[in-house]
Amino acid sequence: MGLRLPVGDVTVLLGPDGARSRVMTALDDDSGRCASGHASVRVHRLAARAGEDVVDRLEAIDAVAAQDATIVLVDRFTDGLAAPERRRLLAALRPVATAGRAVLVDDADPVAALAVADGALRADPAGGLVHEPLGADLLAS
Repeated sequence: MGLRLPVGDVTVLLGPDGARSRVMTALDDDSGRCASGHASVRVHRLAARAGEDVVDRLEAIDAVAAQDATIVLVDRFTDGLAAPERRRLLAALRPVATAGRAVLVDDADPVAALAVADGALRADPAGGLVHEPLGADLLAS
């Protein structure tokens, strides 16, 4: 699957659960490429494990921030947490992106994830992806 994500941004995956899940499954952690498509880049996937609380997950975000991954895939990382904890984790992704990483988020609560997003991709059941504008662009229309 060819997908270009902007470095320095948090991008949220929108659409039906099944379509979002297929996109995240299709993304290969070992085949990230730079924008030119020639050089490989490191990819790190954050996913929640059974029994992890918000502190464990924040530590996982800190660990990713200390690594040299260029692409961070956040795969249902807030599952099982209450709304305030989800927001806390999602907010912690902002500095990960601004430090020079492309962050793609698939969350059970995409509306909460949009609060920290710079952009969005809508996955459709047929497997297509469409860029969705966010923010000031919508307010001007």
